[in-house]
Amino acid sequence: MTDQNFETETNLAAEMRVKKPNWLRVKLPIGESYKHVRHLVDTHKLHTICESGNCPNMGECWGAGTATFMILGNICTRSCGFCAVATGRPHQLDWDEPQRVAEAIFLMKVKHAVITSVDRDELKDGGSIIWQNTIRAVKILNPSTTLETLIPDFKAEIENIQRIIESAPEVVSHNIETVERLTRQVRIQAKYWRSMETLKFLKEGNMRTKSGIMLGLGEKKDEVVQTMRDLFNNGVDVVTIGQYLQPTKKHLQVARFVHPEEFAEYREIGYEMGFDFVESGPLVRSSYHSEKHVLAGSGRAEWLREHRQGE
Repeated sequence: MTDQNFETETNLAAEMRVKKPNWLRVKLPIGESYKHVRHLVDTHKLHTICESGNCPNMGECWGAGTATFMILGNICTRSCGFCAVATGRPHQLDWDEPQRVAEAIFLMKVKHAVITSVDRDELKDGGSIIWQNTIRAVKILNPSTTLETLIPDFKAEIENIQRIIESAPEVVSHNIETVERLTRQVRIQAKYWRSMETLKFLKEGNMRTKSGIMLGLGEKKDEVVQTMRDLFNNGVDVVTIGQYLQPTKKHLQVARFVHPEEFAEYREIGYEMGFDFVESGPLVRSSYHSEKHVLAGSGRAEWLREHRQGE
């Protein structure tokens, strides 16, 4: 697809508010596993990004008995144009939250858990002490459970990032979300290169690192590839690429719906670039199937098998 055609398609999608294509249809949340997770979340007074972020995969993930827990409350100090999490003045810290999260993960008996958080820019430590306490509590109560932490940028302050490194989760993720040109519009209080700096410092601390990109916000193909290259050059092991979906009318509009074939193309580009694992598809979200992202070499090995079979 040429840049001219790409821009034409983007403009048409924005003007016509195109209906979601068939490949973005998802199942409604049903089943006993879904009810079980719902009960645990409510009983332990926990927040999940599944709910707060209006994730399209909630039915599938909760139906499989997994959820992505969100710590440090459910009110964020930032006001990103894409995110459904509430913005405002957060409540006081809940120092019992780490233990409740650990207990919920224990009761769910999950082999792999994902934890994320809101941004807490009003705190000197950015919430990193609660983060550290949560990781430690989860590991003590669930020693065989692998853990991915989807963290804020902590304003790239080394002391706060170091607390995550010292806690040693199996995967540390921080999402770049969009291309450099659109960062100010999409991630209003964030900075593209500050996020890259955070990821680089995590890699220097020997973490397995991960980042995610949303498509359909008006980015160009060469910008997506450049963002992938910037992530790779800053040591990112795993990259996820998915379709942006507008959570409410107050949020950024979808500029276009990216076809699955284009997502497949970015997967090829990512592996050829050297990423260890590339997850790319319309419904891909950072924590979707994240248990696969823990094991180094597994994604690349699968990609190589596909190529050998195609020869």
